[in-house]
Amino acid sequence: MSAIAVYPGTFDPITNGHADLVERAARLFSKVVVAVAASPKKRPVLDHDVRIALARKVLGHLPNVEVVGFDNLLTEFTRSVNGQVVVRGLRAVSDFEYEFQLANMNRVIAPDVESLFLTPSEKHSYISSTLVREIASLGGDFGLFVHPEVESVLQARYLSLKAELEAK
Repeated sequence: MSAIAVYPGTFDPITNGHADLVERAARLFSKVVVAVAASPKKRPVLDHDVRIALARKVLGHLPNVEVVGFDNLLTEFTRSVNGQVVVRGLRAVSDFEYEFQLANMNRVIAPDVESLFLTPSEKHSYISSTLVREIASLGGDFGLFVHPEVESVLQARYLSLKAELEAK
């Protein structure tokens, strides 16, 4: 298909589940733009530039994938890159209600942009950035869920945060 797809998210951090969905989308579309949201209201653990750089590292093997940051409405961003489709991942039924609401809101704002839901492979269906951050913050082993570079950066970030707290 010659359409451009946009896969938005905070990617704090990017996980193997995210990478799996991007790989699936890259087989379906001529170009996939991975849109890393600034999301300051979510108070991400990793800086926006770090999240963008990690996504580029993790997805660099996919020639038709571009990683960019954004800080505006998703529909505006999608139009700015000539995207026709927004790809969203569904891990479980619990994700559906929220994603359905977003898709309907986006359809009202931008009726020319379609939403497409993809599911990750079963081996990645339980992975979430929230769980990865929780495990990392408690010093647990989360290496099975993320790229080695992501593991290294996230470990360093939590060590830095721990040192900051101890210094206070």
